[in-house]
Amino acid sequence: MSILSRRNWLGAAGLTTLFQENPALAQNAPIAAKDKLRITKLETILVKPRWLFLKIHTNAGIIGLGEPVVEGRALTCRTAIEEIAPYLVGKDPRAVTHHWQAIYRHAFYRGGPVLTSALSGIDQALWDIKGKALGVPVYELLGGPTRNKIRVYAHSRTPESMKADMKKGFTAFKTGPAKRRPARYIETPAEVKYAVEKFAELRAAVGDGVDIGVDFHGAISPAHAKMLIKGMEPYNPMFIEEPCQAQNHDIMAEIARGTHLPIATGERVFTKWGFREVLEKKAATILQPDMCHAGGITEVRLIAGMAEAYYATIAPHNPLGPISLAAGVHLAASIPNFLIQEQVSLGEGYIKKPFTVKEGYLELPTGPGLGIELDENAMADKIGHDWRNQESYDADDGSVVDW
Repeated sequence: MSILSRRNWLGAAGLTTLFQENPALAQNAPIAAKDKLRITKLETILVKPRWLFLKIHTNAGIIGLGEPVVEGRALTCRTAIEEIAPYLVGKDPRAVTHHWQAIYRHAFYRGGPVLTSALSGIDQALWDIKGKALGVPVYELLGGPTRNKIRVYAHSRTPESMKADMKKGFTAFKTGPAKRRPARYIETPAEVKYAVEKFAELRAAVGDGVDIGVDFHGAISPAHAKMLIKGMEPYNPMFIEEPCQAQNHDIMAEIARGTHLPIATGERVFTKWGFREVLEKKAATILQPDMCHAGGITEVRLIAGMAEAYYATIAPHNPLGPISLAAGVHLAASIPNFLIQEQVSLGEGYIKKPFTVKEGYLELPTGPGLGIELDENAMADKIGHDWRNQESYDADDGSVVDW
């Protein structure tokens, strides 16, 4: 048997087994492996509140969806997509990993938020096309599901909003440290006490059966972070996210060694090379790669494998839209070391079948590809935005502060 025929036989055998276990999938496979499938166009759409959606069109009518955006730099990412488009148009979209390598390595100046975000959105869309072409969910292409539902958390800062979200089905939340002004490098005991007391109120309101993570957002100095963490320890936050700026993993590792609370980071870390340093320096045990920034499904799956070797877990970052959420769900379904998925939109007003939360979890999508379809009519009043990052200054001396 030749190598080519053997490969075809193995591929056919694998798909036959998959289709036998899921008979409906065989009817959803419009493109045979031997059929010609080519990318014809890349289309980007600015979508409120601050998102950028990508459609990759093909000659077969299959359209792949992705989210290639850096918050506050949507137009920059759109330009990056336009620059990458000449490479992709005319090529077979099914060679997902090959295209990832070509787009990343042929840039010469590799990495950075703009390039990897553009690449992330493209990667999501290519996986979507591949799944649709074969008639199977993306997680089936990644080895099949390791779980049958995906835990998610909501954002909340008050006891009242947490209780309201619990009624909607959420059992986990993320909040920020309460503050009455932008944090100073060294804070007064009064401000530390205020932040700790406010977190204690949240814990008391929802009880010990609910998880609450705290996002310092990289806006806290290492010195202040240590004080806040020490004060919050008795109330057992689920994790402390970005206790300081992510550029210096040595400092984050120092903070991690000083507490029993799990440290989380990753929304501003890109590709396997960035996360390698986090793991080697033991800066965090919860990695939060963003599906729209870190390199897409292809790369985050590799990051998850690296993390597993260090007994670290994955909690995909996602303050963006439903395409990003769908990509995170498929990734979460296919890895063993998944913890929890962030979300700010379940897709109402954007996709035809929004996700629903039941007892803290989302059900796995069953449709081909990412399993979602944009609702163009519902999106009609959400096209276009000029969202910018917050610009914050100290009220006393006018100096720039992080947000």
